Amino acid sequence: MSKLVIIDGNAIMHRAYHALPPLTTKDGEPINAVYGLTTMLLRTISDLKPTHIAICFDRKEPTFRKKEFKTYQAHRPETEKELISQFVKAKETVNALGIPSYEKAGFEADDLIGTITKKTEKKLDKIVIVTGDKDILQLVTKKTYVYFPKRGLGDSQLMDSRKVKENLGVTPEQIVDYKALVGDPSDNYPGVYGIGPKTAEKLLKEYGNFKNVYKNLEKIPETTRKKLKDGKDGGEMSLKLAKIVTNVPFKYDLNKMAKWEVGNQKTIALFESYGFKMLTERIKRIAEERISKDQMKLV
Repeated sequence: MSKLVIIDGNAIMHRAYHALPPLTTKDGEPINAVYGLTTMLLRTISDLKPTHIAICFDRKEPTFRKKEFKTYQAHRPETEKELISQFVKAKETVNALGIPSYEKAGFEADDLIGTITKKTEKKLDKIVIVTGDKDILQLVTKKTYVYFPKRGLGDSQLMDSRKVKENLGVTPEQIVDYKALVGDPSDNYPGVYGIGPKTAEKLLKEYGNFKNVYKNLEKIPETTRKKLKDGKDGGEMSLKLAKIVTNVPFKYDLNKMAKWEVGNQKTIALFESYGFKMLTERIKRIAEERISKDQMKLV
């Protein structure tokens, strides 16, 4: 069975940086986020058995969302220098493993993940997105799942459509509509002022999506109707900001995603230079397991 695992590099790096204690290389350079990303990557390979792997990163340039809505993500604290400095090593690590990485100015990693996912669903049996960002749950389908760390990096859950509905109260297809109504404090966009989660869930259960809610305003109780009318502009802006782009113009190679190699000498040397003793032994074991399985296929 063909299975693509796509990793949200920034989301996992941020989670690892804050979940793990400070770690440094023998030269005193911070390395805990890279260690966390690598640990998550190796556990993902062991647990999910992918045939293809890719990773996507954000870039420092303003995205189209920031250009259209100046205060987008304005409440987020600046990324610490000790984390920023680790992204070069993270990219060196995935490159050593033969895992292709993608990024594009003007877009978030989510948008690249969304584009790859939608364009490869018909070519693969299964896609699993590894992230700590709930926004990505809007991409869940019958073929696409999200491998979502629940606490730190040690506890993960594979989310399908049913689990999304159980956890969020709406279907994956309704997540963008839900966020358009209630807004998102972490990304700092407003939604419709005065509409809370329970009201949003009720409206979407009744009318299906954001546009249909507004098509049926006359059927909605007066107090809620007034809030919807007054907050329409904020809702429409939030609808646009919340939606992950699935047609970003960039080149990716599905064949390259199948050529990853754990346990090669380049990776071992890199891990040793980082001081990753336990992870070095781990990649050797994973490599041996993969070789054994490939040999069995030939028998």
